[in-house]
Amino acid sequence: MRKLIESTFVTLDGVIDSPEQWGAPYWDEEHAAYGEELFSASDALLLGRETYEAFAEVWPKMEKTEGDDAARMNALPKYVASRTLKEATWNATIIEGDVAKEVARLKEEPGRNILKYGTGELDHTLLEHRLVDEYHFWLFPVIAGGGRRLLDGLDTTHLKLVGTRPFASGVVVLIYAPKE
Repeated sequence: MRKLIESTFVTLDGVIDSPEQWGAPYWDEEHAAYGEELFSASDALLLGRETYEAFAEVWPKMEKTEGDDAARMNALPKYVASRTLKEATWNATIIEGDVAKEVARLKEEPGRNILKYGTGELDHTLLEHRLVDEYHFWLFPVIAGGGRRLLDGLDTTHLKLVGTRPFASGVVVLIYAPKE
C-alpha cells in the first residue's frame, strides 16, 4: 500500500500563508536536498485546488531553467480535489465525488508514495478519514504575526512524533503519523 505524505511549511506561530515571503531566506542546499528526498520517493501528487492552480502557473515555465526537477514535477500524475475546478491542464485528474474514497483507492494502487503539498480544506477530509500516513511539518524559525493557520478549525487530533530533521538554518522538519 502506498503512503500519503503531506509536506507543509509553517511558522512558529502556526501560519501557512505566503511561505514565499517568510521562507525564502531558509531555502538552501539542505532544504532542497530534503525536499528532493520526499519528491523522489513519490510517483504522484495530491493537491487541493489552490495549490494546484499556484503550481500549474509556475512549474511549466520552470522546465527551461530548472531542468530535470521541473520536468519530473511536470510529468508526475497529479490528483486535484476541487468542487469548483472544471478543467485541469497540467497532467492532472480532478477528483470528482467522494474524495476520501478516491484517495483511499489511490493508496491501494501499486506504486511509490503520494506526496501532498500545501495545507487547506482538503486536510479536513483527509484527517477525518485518517488517510494521511505522515505529516512533514517544516517548522521555520519565523513569527509571521498573522495569516491562515495550520489546520485551523479542525477537531482535536492527536499525532505521534516519528522523526525530526533539523537543518543548520534553524528549520526543523517534524514528522508525525496518526496516533493509533
